[in-house]
Amino acid sequence: MQLRKMTLMLAVLGTMSMVLTGCPDGGRESLDCTADTDCVADEICHPTAKVCVQTCTIGDDCPESSKTCEAISASNSTKICKCSTDALCQRDERISDASGLKCSADKVCTGGTTSGCTKDADCGTGQVCNTTNGTCSAAPTTCSGEGKSVCAYGQYCNSNTCAAVPAPACTNYTNFTRKAELGTTGPIIFKAVTTSAALDSFCGTGSTPKRVKVTVSAYSSTPFPQSKDELNGLFYVMVSGTPVDGTDLISSSSGNYTVTGTNRERADFVMSFCVAESSDTLSIGTYFTNGNFFCYQANY
Repeated sequence: MQLRKMTLMLAVLGTMSMVLTGCPDGGRESLDCTADTDCVADEICHPTAKVCVQTCTIGDDCPESSKTCEAISASNSTKICKCSTDALCQRDERISDASGLKCSADKVCTGGTTSGCTKDADCGTGQVCNTTNGTCSAAPTTCSGEGKSVCAYGQYCNSNTCAAVPAPACTNYTNFTRKAELGTTGPIIFKAVTTSAALDSFCGTGSTPKRVKVTVSAYSSTPFPQSKDELNGLFYVMVSGTPVDGTDLISSSSGNYTVTGTNRERADFVMSFCVAESSDTLSIGTYFTNGNFFCYQANY
């Protein structure tokens, strides 16, 4: 009887061992992550690709799907297993279906069971979307021109360097109570310039006869409408924090609303403000729904 019990116990242990060794890490639906805690032992969450990657010391530590053991980047010495081809990524045994995996610009296997990105807004902070293969990678740090250029969504090209749009610090923003309407996926306002300030019949003959024109520039992941009358979700925020429809401050006359770009991704519009004749400065707050809040101090 004792021998029979021991035989059964060994059989059970043998079966458990086969189960455990047969599927070490597999079964996951995706390699996507936002933090190291989303990954298993010996893995970290890649800082830009946002997928779980295996750490290593030498190449022999790495699986067939990602054979090269290298530092994450020039500025991050943590060594990880890197891929070289889509075909090898599709041999990754960590997920249940690796057929959609691709070797990204970061040299890590991405994609999982998702369809990938189609625009920068689908990627994480500081990333851009390669629409050819649907993968996210670290955004360039240098650029040319202005506006979004090649920078990540939410950044702008400032003196040939990709930089975050200025954080709002004006009283208009402090007093604004509808901050839930802001975000990172809507149109991004990146610049404002005082165009002119002069007495103008546009403002009438009352206590605020001076017209201050401020040109505001924004970019969007979706095309801007052809005319200002079709523009939705733009607001001007007064110093009190009260928002008003921003399109009411844009004249319908020619030159006050201009859309450019292959996909109409940039808009430049002139907002007009009526102020006292003695006024020489104006605090302006403006935003698009689901976009950033932009502060500007117009001095004239």
